[in-house]
Amino acid sequence: MTATLSDDLKQLLDSPVFVTVATVQPDGSPQVSPVWVKRDGDDLLFSTTVGRRKEANLRRDPRVSVVVQPFDAPYTYAEVRGSAVLTTEGGPELIDELSRKYTGKPYAEFNPASADDAARVVVRVTPRKVVGSI
Repeated sequence: MTATLSDDLKQLLDSPVFVTVATVQPDGSPQVSPVWVKRDGDDLLFSTTVGRRKEANLRRDPRVSVVVQPFDAPYTYAEVRGSAVLTTEGGPELIDELSRKYTGKPYAEFNPASADDAARVVVRVTPRKVVGSI
């Protein structure tokens, strides 16, 4: 069963708001990292690379929580709980789109060292439950 995002949450996700992604480590402990995000309908998309901790965690256990908290309204937040599907298809295009959204620059210009990165991964989070005040 999937959850629907509110119109206010969709509007916030369409802006350059940073989100925090929590995955499950092999020992059951949490792993948390801030990421850029894009919305596709009610799904959330973010980028990582092959071999990073969150990529390995999500391949092993697709459960994920994403916290959306605008910097200018710190007591307003939403937690999107769901499951992730990973693919390398469209990876370079997504990171470039996200970079333009957040920095106004192509990713290669924003992060020249990225030429040495492993393959880009698109992480698609399908919401199961949304809680919070957005």
